[in-house]
Amino acid sequence: MRCVICHCETQRNRRGKPVGKVNCKNMKQDCPVPTCPRATLLPGHCCHTCPKALPGPLEKSSEPPFDTFEYFQDKEDELDKPYNDRSYLSSEGLARDDARTEFVALLTSGPEPWHPTSSAVAKARFTLLRSYLLFSISYERLGRPSRVRFSDPEGTVLFEHPVQKSAAPEDGMLCGMWRTVSKANIQLLRAEQLRVSLITRAQPSGEVHGHILKHRALFAETFGAILTSSDPAHLGAGGMAMLTLSDTENNLHFILMARGLLEPGAGESPWVPLRVRILHQGQTLREVHANITIEDPDFAEVLSDLSTHELQWLAQGQLRIVADTEGQHPRQLEGTITARRSCDTIQSVLCGADALQPTKTGAVGSAKLALHENGTLEYQVRVVGTASEVVGVTLETKPRRKNKRNVLFDMTPSYRDGLAQGVWHSPSARDAHMLLQNELFLNVATKDWVEGELRGQVISLPYSGLLARYTEMPVPLAGQLVSPSVSSGAGGHAWLSLDEHCHLHYEIVVAGLGRPADGTVSAQLHGVAELGEMGSRPHLHKRMLKGFYGTEAQGVVKDLDAELLQHLTQGTAFLQVSTKAHPRGEMRGWVHIPNRCQAGGARLSTGEAELSEGPKSRDVEQLKKDPNSCFFEGQHRAHGTRWAPDYDKKCSICSCQKRTVICDPILCQPLNCTRQVHPEELCCPVCEGCYFDGDKTWRGSGTRWHPVVPPFGLIKCAICTCKGTTGEVHCEKVQCPRLTCANPVRVSPSDCCKQCPAPEKSVPELTDGMQADGPRACRFGRRWYLNNESWHPSVPPFGEMKCILCWCVSGETHCQRQECPPGACASPSRRDNPCCAKCRSLDAPPEKMHEATAESWSH
Repeated sequence: MRCVICHCETQRNRRGKPVGKVNCKNMKQDCPVPTCPRATLLPGHCCHTCPKALPGPLEKSSEPPFDTFEYFQDKEDELDKPYNDRSYLSSEGLARDDARTEFVALLTSGPEPWHPTSSAVAKARFTLLRSYLLFSISYERLGRPSRVRFSDPEGTVLFEHPVQKSAAPEDGMLCGMWRTVSKANIQLLRAEQLRVSLITRAQPSGEVHGHILKHRALFAETFGAILTSSDPAHLGAGGMAMLTLSDTENNLHFILMARGLLEPGAGESPWVPLRVRILHQGQTLREVHANITIEDPDFAEVLSDLSTHELQWLAQGQLRIVADTEGQHPRQLEGTITARRSCDTIQSVLCGADALQPTKTGAVGSAKLALHENGTLEYQVRVVGTASEVVGVTLETKPRRKNKRNVLFDMTPSYRDGLAQGVWHSPSARDAHMLLQNELFLNVATKDWVEGELRGQVISLPYSGLLARYTEMPVPLAGQLVSPSVSSGAGGHAWLSLDEHCHLHYEIVVAGLGRPADGTVSAQLHGVAELGEMGSRPHLHKRMLKGFYGTEAQGVVKDLDAELLQHLTQGTAFLQVSTKAHPRGEMRGWVHIPNRCQAGGARLSTGEAELSEGPKSRDVEQLKKDPNSCFFEGQHRAHGTRWAPDYDKKCSICSCQKRTVICDPILCQPLNCTRQVHPEELCCPVCEGCYFDGDKTWRGSGTRWHPVVPPFGLIKCAICTCKGTTGEVHCEKVQCPRLTCANPVRVSPSDCCKQCPAPEKSVPELTDGMQADGPRACRFGRRWYLNNESWHPSVPPFGEMKCILCWCVSGETHCQRQECPPGACASPSRRDNPCCAKCRSLDAPPEKMHEATAESWSH
């Protein structure tokens, strides 16, 4: 940011200790007004200068400008070291990780040259994690995109990601991943040479576009806004704002990026006045003025000392940001400020090793949280295997001093039977900021450990493509669940799901295992006979899961055997994580995935496998006495049985597990097609038809056609077929028939195959017709016609012109188009005449236009 100068000041914190504070100043306001009409911006300079003139010194402003701000102030380091410093990972530390880089793109309509066609705007955040490029894109005024396209500076398409409806946590967002990006493309990305577009059915070439940029503000952003034009007719205009709070003061920093706010050549002066306002219910709370240029329309500023009400409205998504320009062509962009939208999952693994006073009880806590646009925080915290009764579940900050925890929100009243779940309705803007900056912790206190038996940092887990994250709680992994139990200070949780091909997708997160040098971490999926109670028996069916990177592991298993799939169905499978210290398992969790799969990754048909209702002959009275049976929807169920519940017989599966009824929705996996239909008798949609990108049209299953490929047009030498089961288009070359004639000809230049020429009339007949003493014949194209003979001409490449009649008169060819009376359009008998189409609407079929062309040619 060449227009920002920073310097370090010495100040004292609340405890009187000297600390460093970074103050930054935006110099753009201090730039002198150029004296020439066409000032230029030299490379590496902030202010415009006149041609052939050296840039002069900045003029000092008499008043301190309203653009001095703390920018990404460092964290305070006066906190005592024993309090879990080793487990604390700030967002700034994440951003500086060499294996993780953040990028952003503002997408608006109209590629270069400027031809806007839409008022849609999108904001895209990208994370380059090793060789994976993860992206979260939020959009407004845009129908759901069908694809995300990445291209290089020359416009060559490098990668396209098909958009699935279920692959996003909310409407107006899409999530995706570009796997294994090549080194060459990573270099283009880091050099800000990649371009991203959103493809819609209305705009197959891309409705909105933007360049992917690196930006220093990305890791600090905790609030954001998408800005659209106040006038929907103003196409191609849009913007975005990235906002963050200061770490210790109630100052709100924001960076505004806009496109289409200024028109090229709108005025003589390169400077255009810009006004930025913060509104609440239409009332202006803050107002900032600046001058911007077409070459550098971005703007950074700070709003200092926000009031309690302003902070509350900020947290609740009740503030709007409005940017408008003055002058000959005024423009206005506006949008609502909300908490940062992302496809990442806010989660936490709570373990004893990370407690304020470390414990080793083999217990674990697993949490998933969601921060909504209205500022409410939805939470689910599951606790397994504690040594004594849970007496407190709290959301906290890092302790400020010894034995002094700072509790933000107490979840204890919502805790029942190992699960705390509910909604925190009033988190402050500071709370939301700290949550999104990975600065909050969850703490579980028990009777034996009143300060906390379990603790975990709340961290945003990058998007991985696993849809189970959005719909399910993770499976807790605890030492207490290992057989025999392990008193470990480590813990973890995992998401698992089976796709439509019966491939197992898994993602595991562990905590408290210490440094990587302590030993290799591995994970195994086991199947046991009776929920793991027979832990001493050898496990005959197990699979090794690979893919650990640090404390996380993810991958796919494609060839599970039938026994293991059956254990998954019955809920008698478990996931186990082993370490060097505990090679027979340090943590374990039960896995239950209802399925109709058989070995080798094949799914059984609907009629082949029905849900097991268990021993129906068991007496109801015996079920009542069974301590492991369940009572649900007015009926007793035996332990281990599965059934479709009355409230949703089509899309849910319930099971009884030791007096506990667990109901899971049937997960609809993404389909490998763009067009989907949802049969009434099925829970999940299926593919239908094909979309062919050549002529941008849909075709039904089994349809065959000659493709139209721009810019070549109709390709008669190929035939395409729509495979309805997969939505794929299969094209193959046309096989021409063998010809027996010596000199085959291509009748029309657009024809694919040659034909044998039509037999010509006898030579004597033609010879007689060409004698000087008789009427001469006419030659038209490759054929001869006798005197007074008439025909419809054939004109390449359009074929036969049925509305044009030609006739031969003494060796001369005359052609004329069929005449249509003036009332041809109004007359019912003439309205369907294909040759009288001149007075029809402009959407006449293409062949009529071809005939008109042929008519002018014949004349």
